Amino acid sequence: MKKIFTVLALAAVVAVSANAQSKLGSLLGNLGGSTLGNVLTNAAGAIYSGPVSLNGSYSYNGIAVSVTSSEGGVLSNLAGTAVTSGIESKADEYLAKIGVKPGAMTWTFNNADNTFTLNVAGISIPGKYKVGDGEKTVTLSFGKSFQFLDMPGTLESTMNGARMTFTSAKAMAFFKKLAGALSQSSSQISSIAKLADGYDNYRIGFKLSKL
Repeated sequence: MKKIFTVLALAAVVAVSANAQSKLGSLLGNLGGSTLGNVLTNAAGAIYSGPVSLNGSYSYNGIAVSVTSSEGGVLSNLAGTAVTSGIESKADEYLAKIGVKPGAMTWTFNNADNTFTLNVAGISIPGKYKVGDGEKTVTLSFGKSFQFLDMPGTLESTMNGARMTFTSAKAMAFFKKLAGALSQSSSQISSIAKLADGYDNYRIGFKLSKL
């Protein structure tokens, strides 16, 4: 099965549109520490499909990114390609500087009352959530500590859990509030919004591994 997933991941990379491929070289150059090896590794982990039930606990496993690119009037979704994996790798570097990294943040969802608890660096942040459209969409609603931030987004299953993505504006608002809760500067967060310059429909979220 692992070989099958690897082949599918490589096929996803090859399937990037001609326009996206032309941008990839300059993108990887701008991403500094990212290498083609870790980009391909991240691409393999980004394969997903179908709805997911959120009930239970999940470990944060890194940033999830989705962008689109237009080539000859044809709009292509680049989720799970080398382009998005390169952006994810750099975004993970920025977030690690404020203490948000794989294994350091957990989410627990309770379908019984549609509540969730976000735990990071010893801080618990409660909220409510709603799943819709056949378990393909999710809305996270935070309380007073996050100024009642609402985050409508997409919800998708992965090989080991789930992933949620939101508009860039909503995701940036969330991470800036999270940086404040952790008494960290939000300067690193602002840099994430610039990583997808030249692409459209920049969506950012979380890769979650089921515990």
